[in-house]
Amino acid sequence: MSRSIIFVRFNAYPKPYIMFRYPFLLACSLLVGSVSLGQDYGLAKDGKREAFKWPEGKKMALSLTFDDARYSQVEKGIPLLNKHGVKGTFYVSPGAMLERMEDWKEALAYGHDIGNHTLVHPCSGNFAWSRHKALEDYTLEKMAQELDSASRLIHEVLGIWPKAFAYTCGQSYVGRGVDSRSYVPLVAARFETGRNWMNEGPNDPAYCDLARLNGTELDGLSFAEAIKLIEAAREQGAWLVFAGHEIDEGGRQTVLLPTIDSICRYAADPANGIWLDHVSTIGDYVREKQGLPDLKQGPRCF
Repeated sequence: MSRSIIFVRFNAYPKPYIMFRYPFLLACSLLVGSVSLGQDYGLAKDGKREAFKWPEGKKMALSLTFDDARYSQVEKGIPLLNKHGVKGTFYVSPGAMLERMEDWKEALAYGHDIGNHTLVHPCSGNFAWSRHKALEDYTLEKMAQELDSASRLIHEVLGIWPKAFAYTCGQSYVGRGVDSRSYVPLVAARFETGRNWMNEGPNDPAYCDLARLNGTELDGLSFAEAIKLIEAAREQGAWLVFAGHEIDEGGRQTVLLPTIDSICRYAADPANGIWLDHVSTIGDYVREKQGLPDLKQGPRCF
């Protein structure tokens, strides 16, 4: 049986002729139209988008997060946060956590959020330092084992099952080419939140996927630079999640102590309408408002 291919020049025919001559185009048009109508989600009767309601009349949410369990976090960052009564989220690599185990126990006792950051911090093999633990060489099964092993170790040392996760290097895939797979579903099944890194904007609390929250780099920013991001998020009623690494150590991937201090002072002023808290507390609130069920704590093996 011979087959023929029909090429349609859309600008050569009136639209009604195209739709009735080629029914499949009509079906596609109806589908696109239905998708467009779906974009009205969240609109009130007057056509304006309904504002997400943060607690106590707050205008936005803000979280300070830090990766890798670096020494400067317990030496400089946590004491400053404690001074302001601010709770941060720390995504720990268990090896580094074990070297300052008592410090991390104290951080947890104070109310800081301890999250999972994998067992060995795998990233793309394009980074020479990660070639021996390249995500391109991982499978979903291997990543599941890694996530669960890290959670078990955190539980054995600190006595809690981490609710929060941060993607190492902000990369959420395993494998290579046509065999690449997202491991976001693994994170969604195990943790209340999963945070990315170096994203372009804050999170819309009414819409965001809690398994892949946008994370905005805080490393190297002055307060003048950070406040622009905070004010933009407040205009949107959004949840801004700052992500950093070293604290006041100099060099790349370092959050400046004066920036943290100024953010905490600014957020403490009720007039600024900022809910500053760690990821898991704010995530629980957003999860409830989105009507999502809580997850069972502990590692999940498949």
